[in-house]
Amino acid sequence: MLGLLVLFFIGKAFFNLAKKHHRNKWLFAVLGIAVCYGMIIIGGIIVVLIAVALGNESILNLSDALLGLMGVPIGLLSAWLFYYLLRKNWEGNPKDQNPELLDSSDF
Repeated sequence: MLGLLVLFFIGKAFFNLAKKHHRNKWLFAVLGIAVCYGMIIIGGIIVVLIAVALGNESILNLSDALLGLMGVPIGLLSAWLFYYLLRKNWEGNPKDQNPELLDSSDF
């Protein structure tokens, strides 16, 4: 159930950001969720690799759910970082809303 709430709030934040800056809303909502969950998996693997490299092989006896929870902070941090970078990039480079462009709809 908690995973669905994370899905909802991350997707909603990226959806609203894309809507505010006139970008593809659903693409960035799904991309934000994918970045978060992808980095949760990669973060769990990184935690295990670091523990094994430091000689703590007892981490291999932990359950998969607990190892996944160890990657959650990395996933959430990477989603926040992706959101921050998109926002800064889009504020610095807004889409042209100039009606005098040749691509305008009333051509």
